[in-house]
Amino acid sequence: MDFKKIVLLVGALIVAAVTAVTARNMFNGAGAPEASATPVVPAGPEVLVATRSLPVGTIIDAESLRYQAWPEGLVQPAYYIKGGNAGTSPQDLIGTVVRSEITAGQPVTTGALIKPGERGYLAAALGPGMRAVTVAVSATSSVAGFIFPGDRVDIVLTQEVTGDGPPLKASETVVRNVRVLATDQRMSAQGEDGKPVVQNFSLVTLEATPKIAEKIAVMQTIGTLSLSLRAIADTSAELERAIASGEVTVPENADPNAEKRMLIEIANKPIDSNPSVTVGADVSRFQRSSVPARTAPSSDGAAPAAPIIAAAGPPKPVGPVVRVARGNNVTIVPLGAK
Repeated sequence: MDFKKIVLLVGALIVAAVTAVTARNMFNGAGAPEASATPVVPAGPEVLVATRSLPVGTIIDAESLRYQAWPEGLVQPAYYIKGGNAGTSPQDLIGTVVRSEITAGQPVTTGALIKPGERGYLAAALGPGMRAVTVAVSATSSVAGFIFPGDRVDIVLTQEVTGDGPPLKASETVVRNVRVLATDQRMSAQGEDGKPVVQNFSLVTLEATPKIAEKIAVMQTIGTLSLSLRAIADTSAELERAIASGEVTVPENADPNAEKRMLIEIANKPIDSNPSVTVGADVSRFQRSSVPARTAPSSDGAAPAAPIIAAAGPPKPVGPVVRVARGNNVTIVPLGAK
């Protein structure tokens, strides 16, 4: 082998050995970086914060507020502090109305809420163009007292239409998706067993359009009103039905925020169209299915003349009949008729 090649090979081996030793010493000598402990901010008192965005006019429910630890130096005197303010638990604030908008996670201040009975409560709870109307209810007609401010209900009118024969008993859902503003219900913090105590109420204040307010006033003179509590999911289903039927038109290429506000406004609007009706015959075969005939007395006080059939429905056919149901419309067709 050539002498120069041998020298170069030996030199390369020496350089490689020195590099390996140096690298090992560098890795063994370098210690792990010291972790710097993040200074722990001492947890301050628990304050009441909003769990979601609360626009003006929102009625506080059990899931709107919660307690959250807040830095001591950032606590303001207007905050609701756990154990520091009298009667400021989330349960005590159910039914209050938001006077100024509160964002999600923001502490709630004493001036941001209006309690029932305070001046301006209903004015803050009402939406633009809406009216407040009060109806009298009983324990059975108000879902046994389980209706609270912020819930949405349907209004059912029950009445009897009289005539010469047995009266027609009828019930119809006249108005749907009406928001409850207030009740004369009182909820104490706790009873003798330590659980919340709810007392039944006799008056319910509802939010309605001017036209629906007029209808409710007339309904109270016609018959008995009952409140039917709506599920939260019914509002979304009602909105989807309105969009599918073309009653609500969503503009294309609209601002997402503006479209969301429009859909929320439509979903919260009371509905007084397409009432559903149930008569006595739909419940029992021994009840009537049409308005009873009413006879007109003669001018000389003699026996009544020919019967006058009320305009609410045709006379009941004689003989076998077939009921044809098309949605909410029921048609009675005598057998043999075309």
